Amino acid sequence: MNRTNNCGELSKSNINQNVKLSGWVNKVREKGFIIWIDLRDRYGITQLVFDKERSSEKIFNLATELGREFVIEIEGTVIERKKINEKISTGEIEILVSSLKVLNKSLVPPFTLENESDGGEELRMKYRYLDIRREPVKENLIFRHELSLEVRNYLSENGFIDIETPCLIKSPQKVQETL
Repeated sequence: MNRTNNCGELSKSNINQNVKLSGWVNKVREKGFIIWIDLRDRYGITQLVFDKERSSEKIFNLATELGREFVIEIEGTVIERKKINEKISTGEIEILVSSLKVLNKSLVPPFTLENESDGGEELRMKYRYLDIRREPVKENLIFRHELSLEVRNYLSENGFIDIETPCLIKSPQKVQETL
């Protein structure tokens, strides 16, 4: 799986370039002769377009079978979008898909993976591996990582060392066995 770009980095300067992207299917919108898919990775969202006139019949038919959270890999050409979406960084472009590969199918998630999810706290915790794909949770994890990295770098630059020691005490189970 070699991708040329991440989903959040393409812009008008990439128009007419052939690109390869991979990620999760975020949304599917179908209008009979045209299908738009929002492809999401950790870096952003890029809109894909499958058109009966410009896409092969095989690719178009495969696109009709895609569902939310399918993992796909596509190749295509960056084209200018007719209607700009100012809500996303890649809102001026879309990808006219020439090749589509389904890497992993998915069942319909038990809740929407959007900023304001329809899943309650208990449901989201049960499916934590899905919840961490939501933007607010992802941003918190990245912030926590960056903060931890800064603290470790500061301490290291000031002569502290990070030591991971082997187990110095027995686990509770081992303690009970010895009693």
